[in-house]
Amino acid sequence: MVFNFVRYVLFFFLLCIAQNGLAWKEPSTKSTNSQNSTNNDGAINKSANCSPATTRTQLALNNVNALLEAGGSLWLDRSTDVGTYFVPAESNNSCMYAGSLWLAGVDVNNQLKVAAHQYKQGNDFWTGPLSTIAGSGNGADIRDFGPAEIEPDVCDQYDKFFITSRLEISEFRGWFRCGEDPDCNQAADYAGYTIPTSILEWPAHGDMGRFQDFYLAPFYDYNDDGVYNPNDGDYPKYDLDSEFDCSDPTNRAARAIFGDVNYWWVFNDKGNIHTETNGDPIGMEIRAQAFAFATNDEVNNMTFYNYELINRSTQTLTDTYFGQWVDADLGCSEDDYVGCDVSRGLGFAFNADGADNDGCNGALPYPGIPPAVGVDFFEGPYQDADGIDNAIGIGLNEAVQGNGIGYGDGIADNERFGMRSFLYMNRAGTGLGAFAADPNFGIDYYNYLRGIWLDGTNFVYGGTGHTSDPAATSVVCDFTFPGDSDHLNWGTGGIPMSPWDEFSEGNPEGDRRTLQSAGPFTLEPGALNNITVGVVWARSVNGNNLSAVEAIKIADQKAQALFENCFRSIDGPDAPEITIQELDRELILYLSNPITSNNAAEDYEVKDPFIIVPDSLIGTPEEWDTKYRFQGYQIFQVKDETVGPSDLENIDVARLLAQVDIKDGIAQL
Repeated sequence: MVFNFVRYVLFFFLLCIAQNGLAWKEPSTKSTNSQNSTNNDGAINKSANCSPATTRTQLALNNVNALLEAGGSLWLDRSTDVGTYFVPAESNNSCMYAGSLWLAGVDVNNQLKVAAHQYKQGNDFWTGPLSTIAGSGNGADIRDFGPAEIEPDVCDQYDKFFITSRLEISEFRGWFRCGEDPDCNQAADYAGYTIPTSILEWPAHGDMGRFQDFYLAPFYDYNDDGVYNPNDGDYPKYDLDSEFDCSDPTNRAARAIFGDVNYWWVFNDKGNIHTETNGDPIGMEIRAQAFAFATNDEVNNMTFYNYELINRSTQTLTDTYFGQWVDADLGCSEDDYVGCDVSRGLGFAFNADGADNDGCNGALPYPGIPPAVGVDFFEGPYQDADGIDNAIGIGLNEAVQGNGIGYGDGIADNERFGMRSFLYMNRAGTGLGAFAADPNFGIDYYNYLRGIWLDGTNFVYGGTGHTSDPAATSVVCDFTFPGDSDHLNWGTGGIPMSPWDEFSEGNPEGDRRTLQSAGPFTLEPGALNNITVGVVWARSVNGNNLSAVEAIKIADQKAQALFENCFRSIDGPDAPEITIQELDRELILYLSNPITSNNAAEDYEVKDPFIIVPDSLIGTPEEWDTKYRFQGYQIFQVKDETVGPSDLENIDVARLLAQVDIKDGIAQL
């Protein structure tokens, strides 16, 4: 297919169109001492002499460029002390400064166990998997050790990310199965193909000599022999055929990795002494993945994070909480507000006024109408089993629709917490009181996770959420600044309340942090839990700073739908290969689809799970088409390299130059 243009175009954006919508600066002092403690069985739990992780990488696929650290810290570049969660990806505008998991609970002796990060002035997490049973060490320090332990060389071995893409996995599978098909010419159709290192070095199995879990990173076992071997057709477990049921993460066969690009790594809280929270370790192994999708809609401005958490210790923790902590700086840090949407499990930050220009501290302010950024707490830990299917509602062990999963579905004991508490913190000395300052000690982290201010008081509804505020009520609440989103008054125990948000209250703007937590629950030895969150970014073309709040709620609907569909997105046809011939004041574009493309014959089609036939039409004689089909190409001239797919309808930055579609009787695209 050939296109001819009479003007030289500096930037191109080519879009395959279809009938339906598309889908460190390390601290100067480091502790290297071992830490011993006695568990409930009288055994000695030893912390290894692991060094903090040093590996960093950039999650950069779509319109987001986000820094990741193998030690569990997100987005903060400590070498420059700036946030590196850039949206648009090619800009220098960052909306996130830092983020991390928080975990805490108490043992049978009422001793607090906690692991958390803020800005890694200390360290609570190290890389690598933990031992699952007692054994003998294999490193230079040969010794006996028990469950939930690790040795320094293992920490070093896993100080890395394992990066894969859905496209390379799909190509590998096509190549391998072509070799099994007598009608397929592997040498011709896949000329020069070699198996990528990412597939060959996939960490599917732990080291049994180190008493690690044999099954580590998920893989597709083509010959079903239980052992990962790419030469047998095995590959990192992308759900290429949309066949895995992700609703039961305890089922090994259901575990998968997600996204168009995926970053997988493993870390733990037993590698050394906890110098960030100064708390006792839990013994948690955390298998993490960060992923993203390249689309032409709001999903193109999102990233997602899944954490598989396994309690490797022999201890049972009660009153346990998991949480997602975030320091969102929308460009400048000193002029932000925060809020939450209870019905969505969404926490967000937005600019307090119409211009992002206060307290930038070296960051680049967002131009024009400021955006908003949020975190959707899709799923948290399992609620304690009680033998019943807990209902959708605001009663004991119930949850509102859209915040948590497994409630009211007819299945007992599959309920998963969503966001059960939302709170803000504020950098010391910036306006809202010491009760909401950053935590310093383990008990501070734990109280925040439980929805308690640093001074030991409960949240109250209104004002700044503290009892000392004359604008606050006496009603105890679970969610600060919910606006009008708590329709059933879930967070106030059923007491009807008026909408409450920072903008209406006229709170002092400032450098906010937020925490979304889930609990309490009992964490048994060997228990497996999942936390899945998505970071959503949105801005409004027209309006003001509040318009971004509405925009982010709309964008979050797509994030939620993607999660509910096991992160199965409609990938759309693969982009064609483009060859450009430059002539005098014109360009000729040649578009072709190689055999490895999912649109090789320009006949791409796939069932779209987001197209729902209305109940009233099910069973009618008409055949309802829920297929997503390739229909043609659109070619855009764009302003510069910062323009992404979600900007193509903005005529200030993108213009449609040409469109061509298949002649099949469908004229309206």
